[in-house]
Amino acid sequence: MDATIYRGPHEMSVEEIDDPELEGPNDAVVDITTTAICGSDLHMYEGRTTIDEGRAFGHEIMGVIEEVGEGVESFEPGDRVVLPFNVACGHCRNCVDNYTAFCENVDSDTPGGVYGYAMMGSYQGGQAEKVRVPHADFNALPLPDGDEHEEDFIMLADVFPTGWHGCELADLRSGESVVVFGGGPVGLMAAYSAKLKGASEIYLVDRVESRLELAEEYCDATTVNFEEEDPTEVIPEMHGGKVDKGVDAVGYQAIDGGRHSHGEGAYDKSRENPSQVINDLIGTVRPTGKVGVVGVYFSSDPNPPEHVQEPGELSVDFGKLFESGLRVGTGQCDVKRYDRRLRNMIEQGRAEPGFIVSHVEPLEKAPEMYERFDEREEGVTKVLLKP
Repeated sequence: MDATIYRGPHEMSVEEIDDPELEGPNDAVVDITTTAICGSDLHMYEGRTTIDEGRAFGHEIMGVIEEVGEGVESFEPGDRVVLPFNVACGHCRNCVDNYTAFCENVDSDTPGGVYGYAMMGSYQGGQAEKVRVPHADFNALPLPDGDEHEEDFIMLADVFPTGWHGCELADLRSGESVVVFGGGPVGLMAAYSAKLKGASEIYLVDRVESRLELAEEYCDATTVNFEEEDPTEVIPEMHGGKVDKGVDAVGYQAIDGGRHSHGEGAYDKSRENPSQVINDLIGTVRPTGKVGVVGVYFSSDPNPPEHVQEPGELSVDFGKLFESGLRVGTGQCDVKRYDRRLRNMIEQGRAEPGFIVSHVEPLEKAPEMYERFDEREEGVTKVLLKP
């Protein structure tokens, strides 16, 4: 089968690899109909993780069951499914407690497993024609037959639940105000989730105009371009004080706001500041407010900028955090906690997260689309791939 293979920093290729096979009675093989490039794939694409050369990328996956092991009871060939990016067993202590991102029974260097991802197991990725699904009864989410809502349902694999999770970590309640840092797919889904949850005011901070426009049109958000304005100054001024809750949808490759220097290109490593968004949240969320951090932070980085200290260590204004009594929730999304409810909202027309899709391309164009997405090219917000 064809798959999107990592060959080194900024180098992807579509190559022929062996078809996946059942490795146990609880496995299934899915014939992939839609997959996607995720913003967190870019950390690996840029050589900022320990991902091995030769791995297939891709953890946003949906398709049709092709084959099931003899122990699979809930699915049969022909069933349409979407896969949470988490690989989880369903029966360890964390899975039973709904912390499926931290499964204790996966083959991983860190808690939890993910398809085609650094340090989170050897599971082959799904930017390919097929993928093996461990613990299929637990991991796969059934979908209606046919191809309806394809661009909405693929968002259930990661970005829609992750955006929702950011709001949950921040304990966002109806009628409260919230600021979301980052207007990529997860940030847009966090702002959209805030709208669905009944937030009274939503602020979104980014610098790519097409992202800001989507946030205004679909999320009813007030947007701030951090290249032009300091969000810690302008948001409290617009709002009449600091907001109730906040979400970090950026992570460790955040950059300085450009208030002191302007770098060339979309991603100038000389401006990188892993602490930027955390400190901006401290400056925009009211005392005793809550913050959800779903942007990715890694504990190791083989290729950091020269000015960045030890990977995983941040220069956070902890004194201000303490003085404000802010509470912070972190961690990857436990997709199974939310995916069934969010699927039902899509089916009933209550949610249409596919509005972020900008490009639907054949799998062979994956290398080109990685390059364009990595450049934060105007108008490239979410790329779907069709094997």
